[in-house]
Amino acid sequence: MWNKLVEAAVQVQNNRIISPFIEAGGVAAAILTKKGNIYVGVCIDTASTLGMCAERNAIANMITHGESQVDKVVAVMPDGRLGTPCGACRELMMQLDKESGEIEILLDLKTEKTVKLKDLIPGWWGRDRFTER
Repeated sequence: MWNKLVEAAVQVQNNRIISPFIEAGGVAAAILTKKGNIYVGVCIDTASTLGMCAERNAIANMITHGESQVDKVVAVMPDGRLGTPCGACRELMMQLDKESGEIEILLDLKTEKTVKLKDLIPGWWGRDRFTER
């Protein structure tokens, strides 16, 4: 499955200039949902910091299609290496679902080394709010 996710991200990765203010596609991400669907996104960098990371773009695509539970995440950097989500992406993923800490993030395709989201955002502030319902 990891190969399929990396391939999906690479297919949409295409660094390009949209306008004098916007550059997009340098980083691409693919997510696998709990339902088994794959959603992709690319980074959108703007001059006014209103852009969006590839992971959040993929999550927005997932939400647009009616899903909200992520199982696996891959982010492909401009040089082809894999990267971990930034703090804003980690926070959004944690807020999606009470089980989001179990999301697997691929660190190395060759060894299939992964990390769970909860290990990248220990002591997350919002955990108790899921039990308040």
